[in-house]
Order: sequence, then structure tokens, then C-alpha cells
Amino acid sequence: MTTQTLPFLITMGDAAGIGPEIIAKAFAQSPLELTGCVVVGDVPTLRRACALVARSSRNPAMPVAELDSLADLPAMPPNCIGVLQKCTLPDLVAYGQISGLAGGAAADCIAWAARTVLAGEAAAMVTAPIHKEALSAAGGWAARFPGHTEMLQAEAAAFLDKPVSEVPVRMMLANDELTTVLVSIHMSLRRAIDAVNFENVLQTLRIAHQALRIGLGRSPRIAVAGLNPHAGEGGMFGTEEQLIIAPAIAAALREGLDVRGPFAPDTVFMRARNTLSKPGEFDVVVAMYHDQGLIPVKYLGVEQGVNVTLGLPLVRTSPDHGTAFDIAGAGRADASSLLAAIRMARLLVA
Repeated sequence: MTTQTLPFLITMGDAAGIGPEIIAKAFAQSPLELTGCVVVGDVPTLRRACALVARSSRNPAMPVAELDSLADLPAMPPNCIGVLQKCTLPDLVAYGQISGLAGGAAADCIAWAARTVLAGEAAAMVTAPIHKEALSAAGGWAARFPGHTEMLQAEAAAFLDKPVSEVPVRMMLANDELTTVLVSIHMSLRRAIDAVNFENVLQTLRIAHQALRIGLGRSPRIAVAGLNPHAGEGGMFGTEEQLIIAPAIAAALREGLDVRGPFAPDTVFMRARNTLSKPGEFDVVVAMYHDQGLIPVKYLGVEQGVNVTLGLPLVRTSPDHGTAFDIAGAGRADASSLLAAIRMARLLVA
């Protein structure tokens, strides 16, 4: 099999959140786009989600078929969701409540999917939302990780037989209008500021360049946001731009990367925004910390945002939203971002 014919894995996410619902909606709304996709999760949870979607849409519930292995996919009946039972949930978990059982089940699905893609048995993985507190409540190995990115980094390092430190990864968030890549991911703001050092900034520029060059077919135009207001205003509001970020940019330029900055964070995202009336000046903005880079993309609309983990020896995408416990079980979740994540995964694999 080539990567184009291998199955795509969709991990269920937290069973108490909207993950199973948006998966069921995606299959119901766009069955052709879901061709070749298999859910890694809990069969009863997916059946409950299909019933929920059916009630809200007033259509018959889509059937769920439990698969013994990926080899069963070609024989699966049409208009059916294939699920590989790769986690243990004794009972259905309550919607909208933090559950260690749900966190542990989500982690088991992620680990199995990652190992399967790394082994070359699946083309890519698309991950439905998980809840970080539920991961922590699960205890054991799952509690070691604050999110998908760090868990997948650990799985990749084990597969490559390398220390985690030698498998650097970065988070990219993208929609049709804006793309950002983050220097640091899930950590406190105080620690994130400490993470703005020469090595991390330069490494982020290299990872962003490599990932986007493949997709664009040319060197990406990279803008770099400053850390401080007005990018430090010549040192008046901080010196990280002068002492750390600008030297990293200079080093990247010597390596042949198309990088400019550091720019004031409150304007650079507008300059990079790509619209029909005004193409963006840059292909991507490298942001110094999580919220600096994610707020602009999410403000433009979470329904089309896609999270991509860069630096892994596998393709992983995810929708740009969380578990949405406040609406879980209400039948109101939007599957648009999950569908966008599936499309992105197919583009990255092609």
C-alpha cells in the first residue's frame, strides 16, 4: 500500500466532550470526505454519539461497525462508521464532566494510533479534542503529558530510539487566512518567557521553514513576532528582541531562510493575514508563546482552524477547539474544524 491508499485514523478524544459527536457529524455530513477513515475509540461511545446526531438532525442514526483490525476496513458496509476498540470504558461516561476514565481511554487511543502510523500501517492521524485535566486525573503514564503534542513527541522519540530532547516539535495553527507556529506550547507564561532563547527561536524557524517549504514548493516567507510590546521599542520595553530574537533571525538568514522581524506583535498578524482583497505579506508568523500565536487565528474563526504538529515523523492534525464540555451532549457541536483537519491531513500525506 502507498500512503495515499492507507487508512486515516481519527482518535475519539475525550468521551465526555464533543469529540465523538463531531466525528459522527463529519461521517453523516461528508461521507465521501471520510472515505478510508477509521475511528480509534470506544464503540458504545460512538453509537451514543450517532444517536445524538440522529436526534438533532431528525435522520436515522448512522450504524457503527466494530472492526477487529484495519484489514477489515475494505469489507465494511457503506454508510457506516468503522471503529477499532482500542480503549477500555466500563460504562458510558457522563457528558461534560472531567473523568479519569475518559482521560485514560483518550490517551490509550492516541498512543495506539501514533504507533500504528509510525509503523507505516496508516497514513496519518486526526485527533479529536482531549481534556488536559482528565489526562491528569487518569494517572499513570497519561498524566505525564499536558496534551497531544507532548504525548506524540514521546511516542515518536521511542519509535526513533532517541531522547525526547532530540525530537523537537512545534505547534502550527492554520486557517485559510493566517498560519502561526509557536516557540513554546503548553507551559505557564512565566516559563514561556524563559523559553524564548536563541536555540529555541532558531529551531522554530528551521522547523517552520522545512514544514511549509514542502507544502508551498518554495521557501516560506516567515515573519517573527517580538516578545514585548512594540517589539521592545529599541530596548525601552525589554531587550529580548535585541539580545535573542534578532540574532536568531540573523542566523536563519545566513542559512538561507526567508525570515524578517522581529515585528510588533500587535500588528504583524494583520500584515500576514491573507484575504481575497489583500494577500498577506507573509506565509507564517512565528509567535513567541501559546496565546500570542493562537488568539489571532482563533479570533478569525475556530470552525476552520487546524492544528498541525510539526517535527514528527508522522502526520497529525486536529480541529482547532477543545472538548467544549458546556455543550457536550446537546447536539450543537460543529464538525467543520474536524473536516478541515481531515482535509489538511490528506494534503500533507499526498
